[in-house]
Amino acid sequence: MSTSSSREVIVTSSPDGPIIAYNASTGAAIAHFPGSRSPCRGLAMASPELIAVSHVSPNTGTGSIHLYNWYTSSVFIKLDVPEPVAPLYATSDGAFLFAGGVSGAIHSLSLPSGDLVKSFVAHSKSVSSLTLSDDESLLVSGGDDGTIVVIPKFKLLTKGDKIEDQRNSILYRLQAHSDSVTWLKFVIGCNSTLVSSSLDHTVKFWSLALKIQTCDVEFPCSILGVVMDSTESVFYAGGHDGLVYKGLMKVETKNTLIKSYDLVPLSKTKRHSGLIVSLILVNHGRILVSAADDGSVWAWNVERGDFITALGNNMGKISHMILTIGTPEYRFRKKNNVVGSERSSFTSSRLCEEEMIKTMKQITEDGDFMDMIKKDKKKAIEMMESTITTYKKFLRLIRTEARALEAIEEEAEIKKEDMKENK
Repeated sequence: MSTSSSREVIVTSSPDGPIIAYNASTGAAIAHFPGSRSPCRGLAMASPELIAVSHVSPNTGTGSIHLYNWYTSSVFIKLDVPEPVAPLYATSDGAFLFAGGVSGAIHSLSLPSGDLVKSFVAHSKSVSSLTLSDDESLLVSGGDDGTIVVIPKFKLLTKGDKIEDQRNSILYRLQAHSDSVTWLKFVIGCNSTLVSSSLDHTVKFWSLALKIQTCDVEFPCSILGVVMDSTESVFYAGGHDGLVYKGLMKVETKNTLIKSYDLVPLSKTKRHSGLIVSLILVNHGRILVSAADDGSVWAWNVERGDFITALGNNMGKISHMILTIGTPEYRFRKKNNVVGSERSSFTSSRLCEEEMIKTMKQITEDGDFMDMIKKDKKKAIEMMESTITTYKKFLRLIRTEARALEAIEEEAEIKKEDMKENK
């Protein structure tokens, strides 16, 4: 198993339960973060260290955004927002977070302060999905009004625009679906093809460069999540009926954008009892993970279409699921953050028991966090010592050159005096 796959972490949110993190190599729940009631799509990685979660108060209905870090289970920072928000999406550098509001506005916040940069009116109904293009130059939003709006990102980070000016800032507005847009994702190269799914039973492929729809896939039910494999010729869609659908894309004629497709259930005998809200691929695309609003998270072998294992128990509902890549130093401070068993493995190679125990010890031992701090301090001290040593060498070099220069000047003075005496 490669380093990148062993560092994959699955994170799920819930409207009535904790945020839960899973080790994607083993399927074990490794941390939970209580205190948030998150609506659909209200989960994003604000940075490798910070998890952003939309929160709606069950008592007042007011909205906020909670930031968690990996080292404590409680809310790290609470960000105020003008209204309840659902979908979240952050820039890769962690500098800005975009939140979709119930009014149809997109709110831009700077991180980690949470200062509101701008509120941009994009839709006539609630914002239901957000994504950024591969080069992060474009923000794309989907709404409950069925429209897809494409906005240059810098327009959302410039203060002071009037509402009428904001409308002129929209690059494209597509009347894409007849019902709410549930998922948006760029595929097939930078800013080239956009995939959207909807409650209207369709998944659509769009060429933004040509401003046309290239494929319209019809399903027997609403679709809330889509993921494509690395070849971008196979996609998986999560159905309202609890089934995972597999679609095979085929180019009908050479050099054409129009494609056909074959659509079949991944498994005809196994389905979630609730609607599927999210899909992700892990372990280099060999494992598909599906999450449903009934609280079930399942792993599938995509080659055989076999159900492998279920993650977690009695989790309550699930509103969203994302995948993040941890750093080699990520740790979880408390043992009570760990729920579940490391024995639940769904890697294609099936980790042996010794490897699983080693992985869990690495993550859960109380001393790991302090060891990491000690190592960081040791590195800082070593770096400082190295810098001091370099400066010492540099000073010695300067002194040596200064002495040599003094000797040359003294010799020049002596020669000058000798010449005067000879005269």
